[in-house]
Amino acid sequence: MSMHPYHLRVLCLSSRDEAQKELARLGVRSPADQWMADKLTALPLRAEDLDGRAAALLKQELLALGGDCAVHQQVAAFDRTPRPVILLGTRRIYRRLIPRLKQQPFGLAALGQGLAQLLARYEQLPPPIHTAHGVLSFERPLVMGIINMTEGSFSGDGLGEDVAAAVAQGQAFAQAGADLLDVGGESTRPGAPEVEEEEELRRVIPPLRALRTEVSLPFSVDTRRARVAREAVAAGADLINDIWALRQPEMLETAAELGVPVCLMHMQGTPQTMQHDPRYEDVMSEIYSFLAARLEAAVEAGVPEEHLLVDPGLGFGKLSEHNLEILRRLREFRSLGRPVLIGPSRKATIGKILDKPVEERQWGTAAMVALGVANGANIIRVHDVEEMVQVVRVADAIMRGQW
Repeated sequence: MSMHPYHLRVLCLSSRDEAQKELARLGVRSPADQWMADKLTALPLRAEDLDGRAAALLKQELLALGGDCAVHQQVAAFDRTPRPVILLGTRRIYRRLIPRLKQQPFGLAALGQGLAQLLARYEQLPPPIHTAHGVLSFERPLVMGIINMTEGSFSGDGLGEDVAAAVAQGQAFAQAGADLLDVGGESTRPGAPEVEEEEELRRVIPPLRALRTEVSLPFSVDTRRARVAREAVAAGADLINDIWALRQPEMLETAAELGVPVCLMHMQGTPQTMQHDPRYEDVMSEIYSFLAARLEAAVEAGVPEEHLLVDPGLGFGKLSEHNLEILRRLREFRSLGRPVLIGPSRKATIGKILDKPVEERQWGTAAMVALGVANGANIIRVHDVEEMVQVVRVADAIMRGQW
């Protein structure tokens, strides 16, 4: 088999910075390298619910600039039904498009504003999040160690009400390189029964107080309840990690009042029902729209945008094929402009792929963690901290080309 003439090959360039480095190797110098790098890294964008008349105009504008726009076939008849569209262009084309949209009708001016915001933040690192016990800086992916104060955890690592064990685990995680800890007292495994509020408080408040005196890392409390969140923050928690995305009673108001960072997670259904045949027409669009709406609700309630993180909720109301697609396309959630947290650790999807029980899913977890880092995760929530810290560091070094 002969090689292609001139050793012709496809370039896999994942960022504008990588494209500029490739151009520099050719001897291309600024300012040419800047606009050529944009051409090398075309950026398909999706917009939801665009009026058909707007979609038709948008397609015309993009074609005039050398781009294109994928639209529903009825758009040609100026059908007004709101539908998604996919914009096809480079960053340079989009920058030229934005001022042309300002005077256009049918919502295109607002689309232009959103496009300008997206381009400004998509490839930038999220700004640091300041907590009472440390700064979460996202120059590299962070590792969150799980401390389960439950008795029915799917992962088999529940500590019940053993405060001494929680402190020992927290100290071990800190020594192993964890960047923050997540303390929870209510199991969220599929089918897990609800825990009474008083029981949850008994499980999480004593270990939080004890950990705060022994471990200097930031802590999050994994809870859906306003009272638990208030008492946990008083006991030393720095963040709220809420699988309900502040949808439970008083949580929006409480989060705003406490003034601490909050992670908003997507979940279809409840822990009791979420794995009963979860279905999506478009899993990525539905999760993205949910998280965008919850970010907006939190900000409207008084939570500063810079305090918010997002989590697509691997395993929470998703089939294995949903989880795999989320991981493959994880970088799309960076479009929200907030740090992205994922929790792939020991998940059932790994068990299905490898036919392994929970206690034998470490290697599968490592694969998901590495790909999560490669695809843009900012925080990885794991059980096996020592091992996954190494996975994260190597994966990050590969992606950034430095360590």
